[in-house]
Amino acid sequence: MWSFIWNDLLYQPLFNVLIWFYNNYAHQNLGWAVVYLTIFLRIILLPLAFVGERNKIRDVQVQEEIKKLEKEFRNDPAQLKTEIRQVARANKIHPWAKAISLGIQLLVLVLLYQVFLQGITGEKLLKTLYDWVDFPGSINVYFYGFNLGHINDIFWPGLVAIILLVEIYIDFKKHKKAGVEKSDLFYFVLFPAFSFYILWLLPMVKSLFIITSMFFGMIERFVIRAIVTPKKEEKK
Repeated sequence: MWSFIWNDLLYQPLFNVLIWFYNNYAHQNLGWAVVYLTIFLRIILLPLAFVGERNKIRDVQVQEEIKKLEKEFRNDPAQLKTEIRQVARANKIHPWAKAISLGIQLLVLVLLYQVFLQGITGEKLLKTLYDWVDFPGSINVYFYGFNLGHINDIFWPGLVAIILLVEIYIDFKKHKKAGVEKSDLFYFVLFPAFSFYILWLLPMVKSLFIITSMFFGMIERFVIRAIVTPKKEEKK
């Protein structure tokens, strides 16, 4: 049962979409096929991203309300929990949206790893392809001179780490106006470093997937926030 779910419902469809992009849009470059697959996935996940970004904006307003409630009900924890739930419900905050989106992207990362683990040549390739996906022949696994299946690569994991550092720095600048704590500094350094190490151990294709997803996410957040963020009333 589990084998059917993993291979027939998850791995095989993803693999066929990847090869379809490889044949039709990527000019037989597997790296670009992964980029297109990532963008395709993020477009599918746009509704969840919209909910997640809306939650972030509303969360700022909710936190201000919660601070007031904490002062008002500081001697009544049970009532405080009830009031907080009501505030969250009134603002339609769905914490599951981001979790589902990240979970799906993590699943795709694992499936991409299996693609390179099982190989994408010969008889295995023919058995996995659907009838409507053309056989691509020999797969070009190089992306601008980098082997997508190569491990212990420094450049691409390093690029991911740098982007993470910049994103965290910008986030701190926006939301930590009162100053950062020691735990924030640990997060600022350790999270990119840990990400670099994990990606260094994995095939380079993982880094390419994450970088594409991160850049798409930046554009996505900019557009969604422009739509969702309430306009400030002009002072008369």
